[in-house]
Amino acid sequence: MHPSSCDTFVALPPSTERQCIIFGKNSDRPCDEVQEVVYFLARDYAPGEKVECTYIEIEQVAHTYAVMLSKPAWLWGAEMGANEHQVCIGNEAVWGRESADGDEALLGMDLVRIGLERANTAEKAVDVITEMLEKYGQGGSCMEDECSFTYHNSFLISDRKEAWLLETSGKHWAAERVEGGYRNISNQYGITTKIDKEHPEMRKYAQSQGWWDGETPFNFSTVYSFTTTARIEASGSRYCEGKKLLEKSNGHITAETIMDILRDKDSGINMEGMFMTTGSMVSVVPTDPALPGVHYFTATPDPERSVFKPFIFVKNIKPLKETSSPSYGADDPVKKKPRFQSKPDRKHELFVKHELVAAIMESYKDRGKKITESMRQLEKEKMTEMEKILSHGYEQADFLVNLFSKSVREEMAAYGKS
Repeated sequence: MHPSSCDTFVALPPSTERQCIIFGKNSDRPCDEVQEVVYFLARDYAPGEKVECTYIEIEQVAHTYAVMLSKPAWLWGAEMGANEHQVCIGNEAVWGRESADGDEALLGMDLVRIGLERANTAEKAVDVITEMLEKYGQGGSCMEDECSFTYHNSFLISDRKEAWLLETSGKHWAAERVEGGYRNISNQYGITTKIDKEHPEMRKYAQSQGWWDGETPFNFSTVYSFTTTARIEASGSRYCEGKKLLEKSNGHITAETIMDILRDKDSGINMEGMFMTTGSMVSVVPTDPALPGVHYFTATPDPERSVFKPFIFVKNIKPLKETSSPSYGADDPVKKKPRFQSKPDRKHELFVKHELVAAIMESYKDRGKKITESMRQLEKEKMTEMEKILSHGYEQADFLVNLFSKSVREEMAAYGKS
């Protein structure tokens, strides 16, 4: 197994069909890993409270925002998600000249969740993540296994008006503002000479390591990247394919465009094998603050065999039982040292049913085709409903409280009908 993971996309006007920002990500993880989709309410905290992340404890803030997360079930952080202010974040593993083998600290996935819980704009998320990075560092195994899998992180972050690309190497980082068009990232550094924010010691450190002469124009990607590796070449291929697919629909990019890209297997974006796409997300966020954002999550592996189900931030949302994995608390093998001595069953209800249906689809092609058609029909119906809300808003929030959970139940019912 050669770990490699994730492709993340954002499209802004004038690349999009309407006045909205569209965000999407495939989370590519070990094929036996369960990804859950969970919702956390906004909360207030007392002074001095702490929050336990995957490996370390950090200081909590006075208030956290409501978040919807798609996350590996064994850890605290998230691969991707959105918050009540329509900030969306996805992270990518990146490798460069700086070693990623360090002590346990914050995972990149922890930083995704922290950014969403604490930032009401994309730029604020950049500030929150980099502040946490400098204070606590990044490190620790990113896989539920004794075999250590470590990396640095890049983040694509969007809100109602713009996007930011944030790339890190240890505690050093650079960030680029994206105000229009489209952008995609795939496991390699992408910031070159346009740097809008940076770690104050980032250039000086590169010079001290002999990576930059201090005279040529500073190019973050060139300075901090490996010159070449098989892993970089593989991600470069996915990056190029993703960029081509975005270009093909430039000016007319919709949620369906991004879903189709995430489902594309020929490009490698919908990854198969020991590392595969274990969860997918697409968000549509209107630039008009009077209109709600719609966030679609699969909560299941392989978007080609999954339904993108809608979620809208409203009050009184209940826990998402069908997509939440079992919790083991202090008895979880991840929490005990030495870590990862055993793997408990983390499958949630939708995952179990989807796993069975995926096996049927693999073994019985005709039956599989009918199931796929049924799933696509359900997805189309939901997206048609959401189009009205994205255009005109909604009057009653009550019917949206169980929107995601109801869609999950309808998906499971569609499995049964087929």
